[in-house]
Amino acid sequence: MVSAMNAALSALGALGKKLDVTANNIANGNTEGFKKSRAILEEANQSGVTVTLSRVNTPGGSIPSEDGTEKMNESSNVDVAEEIVNLKTTEHAFQANLKTIKAEKDMLGAIFDILA
Repeated sequence: MVSAMNAALSALGALGKKLDVTANNIANGNTEGFKKSRAILEEANQSGVTVTLSRVNTPGGSIPSEDGTEKMNESSNVDVAEEIVNLKTTEHAFQANLKTIKAEKDMLGAIFDILA
């Protein structure tokens, strides 16, 4: 049972990092030349979750230069709709892991009540 709690706590930490990456992407969505990042969650050996961060180097769209010349600049490669989906899936994963922790707490409480 304790391993379920440890796995859920590890997942919450990893999801926090994923949330930070998504927030950074959204905050820099209008920054010329910004390259978004991704947080990949993977199962760890000891019933935990690890996070791998990577930069996505796909080019952004072309936008006209603000100085009035015909030069084109590169916009960021952030897709806000994709980032909103990431936020929602992260939210649901947070909720699922919190329910796991609550269920384990309730089970341990019931066991202690039986033993007392």
